[in-house]
Amino acid sequence: MSIGYRPSGWRKATAGIAAAEQLASVGEKSAISKTRSFVAVKRVGAHIGLKAGDLLLLDILGAFTQAQDWQEGRRPIVWASNAYLMEQTGFSLSALKRHARRLAEAGVIAFKDSPNGKRWGHRDSDGVIVEAYGFDLSPLSAQAEEFEKLQNELQLERELCQRLKRQITVTRRMIRARIDAALSGALRGPWKAFLSTFEELLARLPRRNTASEKLERLLYRFKELQKRVEEAFLKAVRADDVVENAPQGQEQSALETQEMNPREVISEPHILITTQLNPVTCNRSEDEQADVVAPKAFHEEPVDRELEEWVSETRKNRGAALDLPTVMQACPEFASWAHTMGGYLKDWSDLHRVAGQLRPMIGISEHAWNLTQDRLGTQIATAALVLTFDKHAAGEVASPGGYLRGMVEKAGAGELHLERSFYGRLREQAA
Repeated sequence: MSIGYRPSGWRKATAGIAAAEQLASVGEKSAISKTRSFVAVKRVGAHIGLKAGDLLLLDILGAFTQAQDWQEGRRPIVWASNAYLMEQTGFSLSALKRHARRLAEAGVIAFKDSPNGKRWGHRDSDGVIVEAYGFDLSPLSAQAEEFEKLQNELQLERELCQRLKRQITVTRRMIRARIDAALSGALRGPWKAFLSTFEELLARLPRRNTASEKLERLLYRFKELQKRVEEAFLKAVRADDVVENAPQGQEQSALETQEMNPREVISEPHILITTQLNPVTCNRSEDEQADVVAPKAFHEEPVDRELEEWVSETRKNRGAALDLPTVMQACPEFASWAHTMGGYLKDWSDLHRVAGQLRPMIGISEHAWNLTQDRLGTQIATAALVLTFDKHAAGEVASPGGYLRGMVEKAGAGELHLERSFYGRLREQAA
């Protein structure tokens, strides 16, 4: 039996302390530096059960060691007295013992005890420890690579959780927006039941850090609810259009026909590109909202001339023009919302109007939107907002305002190439 591990009554033997002794032997054969070892353990300290007081004691113990103590074949042993450690940490004797034992149970330090249980040691003229008994920090060297691996896994888990939380946030905002739009428009549908289910899911949102598995299950529930809400919303909008456009006296018959012969709900965006005047049939609430966001005068020829200049410049500089179908196909999340809010989009004026309606949903302020249009021009600003909306909805962008501002700054430096982003998203969809 080694002199460093004494299963006697004055120190209770546990599996953790015995494992720490074995790790000390492994650490003696490694050559991992003190800095690397301490950084590794501090990054995962909370995850392995260490508290702030444990890490404070570990820091003070580490201050007694020297660089050569961490070289291969040597052990960084600290033989400071309890009185000194209590003075440095402010701990009581019982607290000091409790923190030391927790460090040992976590496999961070080991106890190398002398035959009489006293701590002592001395160094030679070169500062090398000749013999010592006390707190052995060798397990840190043995655990450093494992702690680093654990840190990488924790980092990936945190990033996944952040991504899932962003997706949950975007999904619930979309659900809330569609339910509110349906209720304000007096559309037929089980909106109160949807709202009740929605509030039930909101109550399940974690208020503290939680595992990605739970967030994935919660996101799935939100996505399922979103799908049901969108299907009901589109069905209600179609029914409303049928009733409104039916000949006088036949509104009720049209509604009954719609209900008796329900069509399959189409969640894919339907974008119509045509030169005909106003092929879209919208309900009155949509027309009124569109007039508020984008006055009739906005849809005149100057906007189209600016588009033509931009398309011409894009062809000249990049060899390909960014057209409306490309933008909508590359951004399916935005296209779905645009179809619901604005019906069929026949030109960039319609897209600009709908983009202005959807802008508040992702937290873009009116000031930021006006500044973007002033710096980029109407069409480029619209395309930039569409891209920002879609990326935020997909959980790729956490700060839409910051992302849009970054594109404005790139444009000022002549480094903005939106067509690359749109065509890149198309390639990803095809992959």
